[in-house]
Amino acid sequence: MKKIKENSILWIEASGFSLLIALTWLTEIVGIPHLIFGEAFTPVWHRAVLRTLVILVVWTWVHQATKQLLKRLHYLEDFLRICSWCHRVDHDGEWLEIEKYFNSKFDMATTHGMCPDCLAKKLKEIAEAEYPPDAK
Repeated sequence: MKKIKENSILWIEASGFSLLIALTWLTEIVGIPHLIFGEAFTPVWHRAVLRTLVILVVWTWVHQATKQLLKRLHYLEDFLRICSWCHRVDHDGEWLEIEKYFNSKFDMATTHGMCPDCLAKKLKEIAEAEYPPDAK
């Protein structure tokens, strides 16, 4: 699934840059400025070649940067947040018991966090330890 999304993003990117190259050559072949602005039509092929090379250099840089960003994004998406105290798993904003989560056969790396319930419980315990309710 991830590979399909990555490929579709790269194909959309490639389509956009290909369209720029096609427009560069179409400008020289058809004389678009002549048609729109009434300029004299003199095709300059070295200008089209230079523009194409510049677009290809930018395209190469953007393509590599996009691939690296997608690779990093997919790596980070594979981490799983687990409450350090009760071991529930954060899945789409819902904290599930770890047994229920792993029974659904997800294969992911894990990391730890603290769910809101455990955080409130521990903060209450800390506050009570500092200021016991019966100490006045």
